[in-house]
Amino acid sequence: MKFDLHLHTFHSPDSLTSYESIIRRVQARGLTGIAVTDHNTMRGAVELAKIAPFPVILAEEIRTVEGEVIGYFLQEEIPRGLGLEETIARVHDQGGIVSVPHPVDRVRRSSAIGEAALLRVMDQIDMIEGQNGRCMFSADNLRARQLASQYDKPLTAGSDAHAPFEIGRCYVELDPFDGPEQFLANLRAAQVEESRYTPWATLSSAFAKLAKRTGLDRWIAY
Repeated sequence: MKFDLHLHTFHSPDSLTSYESIIRRVQARGLTGIAVTDHNTMRGAVELAKIAPFPVILAEEIRTVEGEVIGYFLQEEIPRGLGLEETIARVHDQGGIVSVPHPVDRVRRSSAIGEAALLRVMDQIDMIEGQNGRCMFSADNLRARQLASQYDKPLTAGSDAHAPFEIGRCYVELDPFDGPEQFLANLRAAQVEESRYTPWATLSSAFAKLAKRTGLDRWIAY
């Protein structure tokens, strides 16, 4: 099964991607399924899961006071702005599992929790994102993978797509799973597929933010 485990819909403030575009792109890329990880909301994940002809993992990229974590297999939304440890606990309280996206990305210092915080909560998290399609420096993905190996954490991978052309640029290939426990176990033998960063990805997010500030998003759909 090929899963892109990090992507966004138009419910994220820096994306204009429609559900229809996601469905078309997932099918065109030959993916088995996806995780929808919108910023601080599950609305896109819940709505897309109802109409997609493939599995959609309900997830949320949650902004804590120290940066972002992703909760997978969630039942309900978790608010932004909580402490890092409290956010992780809230994911686990509802049976979800936690990954840290782009943990040591030197460019995204406000959203990456950084190595010190990662090490502090290492015994509380379940996974580390070892390949993020928007990390500008490949060394940052490499360092995340080194830390995952050192602390025996499974790797996740995702395009971090905010525009349709990004979907499927990074993904994991793993055995079929039924629920978070089997998903987590199967990740340990998963293959990570990766591609290099492209500046067009960053530009697409900048355009989406501008469109939403000016109201142009009402007339534009990817």
